[in-house]
Amino acid sequence: MLRSLTHRRAAVVSGIAIATLALAACSGDDDDSDPTGDNGSNESLIIGTTDKITTIDPAGSYDNGSFAVMNQVFPFLMNSPYGTSDVEPDIAASAEFTSPAEYTVTLKPGLTFANGNDLTASDVKFTFDRQMAIFESGADDGNGPGSLLYNLDSVAAPDDTTVVFTLKSPNDQIFPQILSSPAGPIVDEEVFAADALTPDADIVAGEAFAGPYTITSYDQNNLISYEANEAYQGVLGAPKTSVINVKYYTEESNLKLDIQQGNIDVAYRSLSATDIEDLRGDDGVKVVDGPGGEIRYIVFNFNTQPYGAATPEADANKALAVRQAVAHLVDRAEISSQVYRDTYIPLYSFVPAGLTGQTESLKGMYGDGSGGPDADAAEAVLADAGVSTPVELDLQYNPDHYGGGSADEYALVKDQLESSGLFSVNLQSTEWVQYAKDRTADVYPAYQLGWYPDYSDADNYLAPFFLVDNFLGNHYANQEVNDMILEQAVTNDPAARTALIEDIQDAVAADLSTLPLLQGAQVAVTRADVSGAEDTLDASFKFRYGALSKG
Repeated sequence: MLRSLTHRRAAVVSGIAIATLALAACSGDDDDSDPTGDNGSNESLIIGTTDKITTIDPAGSYDNGSFAVMNQVFPFLMNSPYGTSDVEPDIAASAEFTSPAEYTVTLKPGLTFANGNDLTASDVKFTFDRQMAIFESGADDGNGPGSLLYNLDSVAAPDDTTVVFTLKSPNDQIFPQILSSPAGPIVDEEVFAADALTPDADIVAGEAFAGPYTITSYDQNNLISYEANEAYQGVLGAPKTSVINVKYYTEESNLKLDIQQGNIDVAYRSLSATDIEDLRGDDGVKVVDGPGGEIRYIVFNFNTQPYGAATPEADANKALAVRQAVAHLVDRAEISSQVYRDTYIPLYSFVPAGLTGQTESLKGMYGDGSGGPDADAAEAVLADAGVSTPVELDLQYNPDHYGGGSADEYALVKDQLESSGLFSVNLQSTEWVQYAKDRTADVYPAYQLGWYPDYSDADNYLAPFFLVDNFLGNHYANQEVNDMILEQAVTNDPAARTALIEDIQDAVAADLSTLPLLQGAQVAVTRADVSGAEDTLDASFKFRYGALSKG
């Protein structure tokens, strides 16, 4: 049962008031004030970001801005130590398959949440039962990570330190990594509701944290203050800096200005390509690059796109032809060079370069066969399907979550489509908080998304997107693709699994429920006296504040 949180909430509201006062000199234009009043202390760091939070309830968000908070404050059964993408027990003492379809986790003894509640196997069972219940009921508004638990059948807690996960299909090669993903943060069953999302204020007021940090004040998408959690017993160890303050920006230019002027210590997500290029020549800062797993892509809604299933002129063949024509016309190299100064590279596959099984299916199927556009091919595919031109296409993008470059990126996509004479594009933008809701409510026929991986495996670029019940909610369903995705996840033979991953990419390239455009690297900018960014910009794709220190 959800406990009374009145006294806790009062404390948090007071903390928020203090934080807000600290920002009072900092207008909505994000000027250079210091939100802590202690910018020179070795005991604290200020991090700046433009990433937005949807909610810090792990069942209600599947975006990088929200997960960035979760990684600091929630524990995981499995996690990646700094510097690697491999997972190992975090708050677990051991984790292993005890039978082909049973994965057994033993918790470390004496675990507690910051509020003093014991963290037991019951909380773990509650966490995963809750994730599945909220996902299956739709109480997450389509924004939760429950699709990652597609192979989980049930969870048992036979005693306080033992958890047994029973899987639908045996020999799951991915499940240990799933436990380290956005579906895996462990929550306090005495604070979180079992079948509905819990408000952020209640989570913070309830001090329902057992990760490296706790939250001491919370003003969503404005300022969050963290303090090291002495009770954390996980694989990441004690944070190197005891107090972290994270300041949220609406404009990249102000984020750049504050890191240059030393008003913040770290800038992480997202600076424009031009800003990063400029900062590389600034002796007062360090630009730190990490391995790339981020992709940017267009999603097509199979119900509301031109000739989609819910439109008056519904025609599956014509709808496919429209998607194929877009694929023939986009010029990824032009977007990469003109908009992003090659900090993003063209992506012709659904799995990014560097991961086993990646194949450039899109390059051979669309455009000129070498990665360039082909207007004649686009015209032919539309004519063969009997599609009248120009096709009217509503295309949505989001600049405050995916960076200011999105406006230039999608203006260029619009130009590429319209210059052929085959499309008339209605280009619009929406702020992220509304965007995250609208995209799963069939509001956008075609729209921008980006993907920041949960774990370093090709499966993470396939299962969330192309299973029949996928997080996109774009009404794409191909049972053959669905079955191949399930099969690759439990295929022990590496060569056979790689072949399946390649076949899946060919199949989804033919369907085009999404159109990949670009692949990018991780970039953080720190002041010259800050260290540790190199350690956390790893292939786990989790930016953990505990690695950072100053002085």
